Amino acid sequence: MPAPLSGITILDLTHVLAGPFCSSTLQDLGARVIKVERPGTGDDTRAFPPFRDGESAYFAALNAGKHSIALDLKAEGDRALFDRLLSRADILLENFRPGVMERLGYGWEALQARHPRLIYGAVSGFGHSGPDAGKPAYDMVVQARGGVMSITGEEGGPPVRVGASIGDIVAGMYLAQGVLAALYARERSGRGAKIDIAMLDAQIAIQEHSLAITGTTGVPPGPTGARHPTITPFSTYRAADGFFVIAAGNDAIFARLSAALDLPLAGDARFASNAARCENVHLLKRLIEAVTLQQPADHWIARLEAAGVPTGRVQDMAQAMRDRQVLARNMILPVAPRPGGPEFVAAGNPIKMTGLAEAAGRPPAPELDGDRAAILAWLDAGEP
Repeated sequence: MPAPLSGITILDLTHVLAGPFCSSTLQDLGARVIKVERPGTGDDTRAFPPFRDGESAYFAALNAGKHSIALDLKAEGDRALFDRLLSRADILLENFRPGVMERLGYGWEALQARHPRLIYGAVSGFGHSGPDAGKPAYDMVVQARGGVMSITGEEGGPPVRVGASIGDIVAGMYLAQGVLAALYARERSGRGAKIDIAMLDAQIAIQEHSLAITGTTGVPPGPTGARHPTITPFSTYRAADGFFVIAAGNDAIFARLSAALDLPLAGDARFASNAARCENVHLLKRLIEAVTLQQPADHWIARLEAAGVPTGRVQDMAQAMRDRQVLARNMILPVAPRPGGPEFVAAGNPIKMTGLAEAAGRPPAPELDGDRAAILAWLDAGEP
């Protein structure tokens, strides 16, 4: 079977993370991605460390297998070439500030008139409407403004940014969802659509418990460290040799946890329900750790898994990359080097789908403007 998006061509004007994350997702589903970059410098992430042999590992991981052409969209000749690309594209992705594409003559309304089947995907800090649409933003700005930093970190400590760039990544995920929905709609209507994703919107959308708590009580939650604010026990716990997690999400699991730890808590009213356990969360953690500190984490993980209690060791990325389940799911892939170039690694495709082949590796990330000749030949040939 061909990949689901086989035959779909994406013109990707995005840079850094949110947009490239989206186009990588769509590429994993079979789309061809033509990365349109600034002449001379290209995507900002080409200059992001760490480097190997002068090349960015960050750029390679996000852009492996894409094709690069450098175009100045203010230059007449490059604009003519871009117009040819638009006539062959199914999807255009951009992450400029609102108004930039309009000033270039490539806004949604202009493109829709010329290319009615084109799907236009835009991702920006605050979206294309509202009083702050024109403001610049990065991941940390929307994590802060969207409330995420207010619930991240330890109780009583300063606000903390989530370690992964979820402001960008979640927006990229929503953009990919919107593009897929627009492709499906186009099959019925014959027309493209504009998808307008704001990173700030996406941060609001992912905060299910914080929104529920604040909307119900009027009091916004603060940071609770690793602990879930409305489920107990659901946190990190100390073993003799480090940290592991316990996630007892209901009364039945809590009963199995208590039995596995030989803790006589079944008849204790302070822990008889999740609500009661949340009220006594600190006491319960002390009781659990009085037991778990006596043995290493592997001992407790084996014991709890045997009892059907969700658990796991807190791993750093080096450990996670060696995790047998991660490796079995093909989630760490080599990025093939260009001739004489360095090797890198990238994440595998987390979308496992019938008929979608698992890759053994990823093609090289493109050199800036390195695919110009091949792209021109494809345009001249008129092939799909």
